[in-house]
Amino acid sequence: MKRKKKHIFKVFENITIERAGGEGKAIAHIEGKVVFVAGAAPGDVAHIKITQEKRRFFEGVIQELIVASPIRQTPFCSHFGVCGGCKWQHIQYSEQLKLKNEWAKDCLQRIGKLEVKEYLPPLGATELTEYRNKLDFTATAKAWEDNFDKENPQAVKGIGFHVPGRWDKILDVQHCHLMAEPSNKIRNRVKEIVIALGYSFWNPVENIGFMRNIMVRNSTLGDFLVILSFFEEDQEKINSIFSELTKDFPEVNSWMYVINNKVNDSWSDLNPILYQGKGYLEEKMEDLVFKIRPLSFFQTNIVQATRLYQLVRDWANLQGNELVYDLYTGTGSIAQFVAKKAAKVIGIEYVQSAIDDAKENALYNNLENTEFFAGDMKDLLTSAFIAKHGTPDLIITDPPREGMHKDVVERILEAAPPRIIYVSCNPATQARDLQLMAEAYTIEKSCAADLFPHTHHVENITLLTLKEGK
Repeated sequence: MKRKKKHIFKVFENITIERAGGEGKAIAHIEGKVVFVAGAAPGDVAHIKITQEKRRFFEGVIQELIVASPIRQTPFCSHFGVCGGCKWQHIQYSEQLKLKNEWAKDCLQRIGKLEVKEYLPPLGATELTEYRNKLDFTATAKAWEDNFDKENPQAVKGIGFHVPGRWDKILDVQHCHLMAEPSNKIRNRVKEIVIALGYSFWNPVENIGFMRNIMVRNSTLGDFLVILSFFEEDQEKINSIFSELTKDFPEVNSWMYVINNKVNDSWSDLNPILYQGKGYLEEKMEDLVFKIRPLSFFQTNIVQATRLYQLVRDWANLQGNELVYDLYTGTGSIAQFVAKKAAKVIGIEYVQSAIDDAKENALYNNLENTEFFAGDMKDLLTSAFIAKHGTPDLIITDPPREGMHKDVVERILEAAPPRIIYVSCNPATQARDLQLMAEAYTIEKSCAADLFPHTHHVENITLLTLKEGK
């Protein structure tokens, strides 16, 4: 058999990193091509090893750092560089915020070619670690090779995060700084218990193994909800694991599990089974209390989400007689946040279970001026729907990363509300959508908000007003 020729990676010396790029990488130029460099910071001078050569760009990594950027700092996590999360730990937070703000502005100005009357200072995070209220971990029969002790066979098994770009490789995480304790203690204890009991861990290549996943959720009110995912419904094994966990962590309010015998790890289509506890969390935002069920979507950074919602409410400037449409309402958190200031709020969302949660929470908070509808936005938000329920005075829209369907944009333009507040988790698609509305609307304000410190992700909020004569 002819042996495959080994690829020799090129190395370019003394390359200056120019700016931040997409997906947490930084950008330089080599031989007239853009090169995306993982783990770099703007201002670095480094020898760059090219890992992929494309027709229009290169991808590379730092082989040797020659001059460190003045905005660099020492990463605080031992898993940095291997784990796929928190890719900007090596950049000072004040600089992270500047980069995110610049990216949001650049999208509006370069992609959308939009004029904005006022750019507000970015809404920086007040908590830089332990800010998440939900984490998902995957179990593996063989942890990522760079992370286990070859002298200890037990260390081959692991529970953690997927290595970037690898569906079949899991990094065994010892300590994650994204969630407060007992999150790490729970995950590590599950690993200890399953190993001690001799149960198998999931092998994604062979599609076998008993222990599959862990999801941990918490709230600022002190609630903890933990869901374990197993490949098969072996009640004896399940009971033996939970009997240890419930004894070790009495502070956890809800223990649940799912049986997932599919090839993939997704279990949003499965029904969690309550083992012990109340089966939901309670979270508070100002005077609102929300029930969060196992599969409910809820903002994962509650402190920053509250500040973002407060900004939305301030910009809404409601006087008490307005009809508000909240598009892509999710579980209705923004809708309920502004409801006390409006005559009525109508929320629309694709996912039926999210709408069920929204209705339950509105009832829970005694908000009788809200109404929620489930359906595909482009199919539900029609001229007939608006004619039936009323023309909105304000539209708040918070779409997924892909932005709004062009039919939805057309219905918004047809409804012509005096004001629109567009909340986006992807400034690039936001800029595209705003460009479609630029003829009819003026962008009064824009503000970037950081809900995910140490990552490249940024939210951007814009306020639009209807131009005269439109």
